[in-house]
Amino acid sequence: MMKYELLLRIGGVLQLGILLASALVPGVLQWKTELRSLSPLSRQLIWVHGAFIVLVIIGLGLVSVIEAEQLSDGSLLARSVCGFIAVFWGARLAIQCFVFDGRPFLTHWFLTLGYHGLTATFVYLTVVFALATCRMG
Repeated sequence: MMKYELLLRIGGVLQLGILLASALVPGVLQWKTELRSLSPLSRQLIWVHGAFIVLVIIGLGLVSVIEAEQLSDGSLLARSVCGFIAVFWGARLAIQCFVFDGRPFLTHWFLTLGYHGLTATFVYLTVVFALATCRMG
């Protein structure tokens, strides 16, 4: 049980760490300039959706850190929450691999490292939370 608890707690810390990378996105992608051509409502929707995603990631990260013991106990609720987290990050991993093309923005070794680090983090989160989902009580 302790192994799952530790892996899930690490997952929680990684989720919160993703927010550091997220904070760089508006600057790296030059949102101030890029979004200027949108209508005010469209621009606001992008910022609101971004804020809600940040809130979800904060919630998932905090639950994973604070409640790692309960998430690792194999109960139906724990497996359901872990399943949701696995699907959430699995979908993000699929988007990273098959939809996004970050190459034009990987202009510095630091950005390239960060991009690949995020991909590795998405793999970790998907695998660990999927394993916890399949765990029987």
